[in-house]
Amino acid sequence: TLLRHERNAEAAYAATALIERVRTFNRRSLDIFTSKAYFYLSLSYERIQRLDSIRPTLLTLYRTSCVRHDDMGQAVLLNLLLRNYLSYHLVEQAHTLSLRASFPESASNNQFCRYLYYMGRIQAVQLEYSEAYQRLMMAARKAPQGYAHGFTRMVYKLVVIVQLLMGEIPERSLFNQEDLRVPLKPYFAITQAVRTGDVKQFHAAVAEHEAVFREDENLSLVERLGHNVLKTGLRKISISYSRISLQDIATKLHIPSATAA
Repeated sequence: TLLRHERNAEAAYAATALIERVRTFNRRSLDIFTSKAYFYLSLSYERIQRLDSIRPTLLTLYRTSCVRHDDMGQAVLLNLLLRNYLSYHLVEQAHTLSLRASFPESASNNQFCRYLYYMGRIQAVQLEYSEAYQRLMMAARKAPQGYAHGFTRMVYKLVVIVQLLMGEIPERSLFNQEDLRVPLKPYFAITQAVRTGDVKQFHAAVAEHEAVFREDENLSLVERLGHNVLKTGLRKISISYSRISLQDIATKLHIPSATAA
């Protein structure tokens, strides 16, 4: 209720008090309730921009959940920790955590989708594009149908960038979907630039939609695409020149024969 009314500081205080209370219990019947408490603790501190201050608490709670075999708590806390690290661009720490902490198989589908998205983002930053693409597409397929539109949009924005970094061009049908047409418009602009190999068009698209890419936390990945644009342009030039026969070159240069050239 406090979060709904933008009373974020009070919500953070209430969530902290709630966590201190629930962590004194060790009952599996409370796992659903405590996992909700973990979520609201993280959300309230994210709203007041102090997410880093609860990182030690989340790590302690995660270790406790592992000892108590609280699978639901493990799934929620692992996702919250990955989000915590990524919010401060601590990709290496997030990657290290993902290697040491396994995601529980009995976790809910929604938590699994979030885990796939965070792992896809981590692997994209670390240049593991194929693995990132597989995880992101799995997250998109498993996402709840009919709602969670914001989550789906964020996944597909990252999918487009990763696919371009892999040297592939996303299907045009993706950009024509009703729910994605407007959100993916900036990403369609850079896709067109990469497809044509037009460096000037690419820089213009990045400059025009820089605020969107920055808000989506995808700007650094978008900037990597500059190399792909150059490669595409060079490839088109090489293909064009490869189609010119030696005889045409000789005629253009006024040489008697291609052999003499």
